Formats: sequence, structure tokens, C-alpha cells
Amino acid sequence: MAIITLTTDFGEKDHFAGAIKGAIYSEQPEVKIVDISHSISPFNISEAAYVIQNAYSSFPKGTIHIIGIDSELNQENKHITVKLDGHYFICANNGIMSMICSVIAPEKIVEINIHDKIETSFPVLDVFVKVASHISRGGTLEVIGKTIDSIKPIRNLMPFVNDEKNQIIGNVIYIDNYGNVVTNIRKKFFEGIQKGRAFEISARNYKFRTIFSKYSEVVNFDIEEDKRNDEGKSLVVFNSSNYLEIAIYKSNSTTVGSASTLMGLTMMDTVTINFLKE
Repeated sequence: MAIITLTTDFGEKDHFAGAIKGAIYSEQPEVKIVDISHSISPFNISEAAYVIQNAYSSFPKGTIHIIGIDSELNQENKHITVKLDGHYFICANNGIMSMICSVIAPEKIVEINIHDKIETSFPVLDVFVKVASHISRGGTLEVIGKTIDSIKPIRNLMPFVNDEKNQIIGNVIYIDNYGNVVTNIRKKFFEGIQKGRAFEISARNYKFRTIFSKYSEVVNFDIEEDKRNDEGKSLVVFNSSNYLEIAIYKSNSTTVGSASTLMGLTMMDTVTINFLKE
């Protein structure tokens, strides 16, 4: 039984997500539909890329992922289907897939060309559902598109490293539900440049010289619990997806605050790592 996931910026108020599910069930009553998220910030390509990259591999091979972000068809925003790591991704060719494709090479990419057979002003509902249903029935990608060799890159996907290899300049690519700020600096990339050197991380006026492996490492458990004052402490971790993240311990934007609110960090802001001389 096929699984089809949905990742969109449609939110929960409007009819869009429900209409897509209804159209899928009308085509394929036996499929399973899973919502990954409908709360992506509107038209936020890097946010969607981060979410789908970190969710898709939890699903079984053969899962079909519909990504409805900035999907209106035009001459600069074509529709594609990508087969990668045993999964199928249906989306606009607007950079969403470049984060995953930078780590795992696609097995096949096709540019969808069935639009002349479908009259639509809502391509996720009409085109993407048709393609997903075709794949779930065992159809080949060549039937719904022409093979292409590459996809559109996303800006600021990779952090910058200077010629002296003593500085990394990254960007904020995601802010999670707790207000924690995720950068585009991955652990493996960081360690490859660091080579054991001490470092200083700068984000606006905040500086850090330690990266924790989990949030609770900021707590001094030798102090009696009622004497601690750990909530609200700022820290840096490599999160569960191995991205460098600036966080507030047990953050809450309405009480102790969050990394985003307290530090004023927003999407695409710069985070710099300077490696220090001995």
C-alpha cells in the first residue's frame, strides 16, 4: 500500500490541504496519507527543504512526497519529480530538493510535462496529485515527464569558508517551534574545517566557545534542583539532524524567551565561526 506525504505552506485554516487529500483518495482510495507539515512559512524554500530532508528517511522506501511550496507553474518555476534514496519527490524546481541532493545523488529527475492534459490553477491539487497517483500505481516517470540532468540550486545552502580556513560564515535556515535557530553548518562540515582547533561562534552580539551534544548539558546537576537557574540559558548544540543550532534551554517565547526572540535572529541572518590560534 502506497504512502503519500504532504508538506505545504497552506496552513490549517483554508481548504487547500483537505482538498488535496480528497483528490488523492478519489484517485487512490487505498493509499495512506501522512501530513509532514502544513505550517511552513509562506514561500520559504529553505525551511521546507530542511523539514523534508529531516522527515523523509523515516518513511519506508517507495514513499511519495508531495511538496507544495511556491508551486505555481511559470517559465522559471517548472515542476519536477525526483527519485532519490528509494523515495519519490514531487515539487517545483525552485531549490527545495537541492539540500537533499547535495548529500545524496538523485537516481532520476524528470520535468513534468502533462500540463497540456490538465486545466489547473492549483497545480498541487491537480498536477501533483495526478503524478503521485501514477507513481503509486507503479507507473514509470518517463510517462509523466522528460529526463533532465540537474535541479535549481538554493541560495545560501552551503556555508562560506575563507581561503585561510580559519572562518566559517553560515546562515540561519530554520527556526523551530521552540524558537531555536538552525544554521546551514553541519557537524561533519564543521569538524572538517575545525581540525581540533578552539573556536568562537558569533551571532549578533552573542558569542559561544562550546558546542554541546544535548540541551541538558548546560545544566549543572551537582547543584540542588531548587537552587538551579538553568531555564533561559543560551547554548549551542548540534541538533538531532546534526546541524549547528543556537538555542535557549527549555525555551518558551512567552516566558523565558527563545533564541530567535532574545537574540533577534531571523531567517538568513549570519552566524560566524572563527577558529582561534593556539
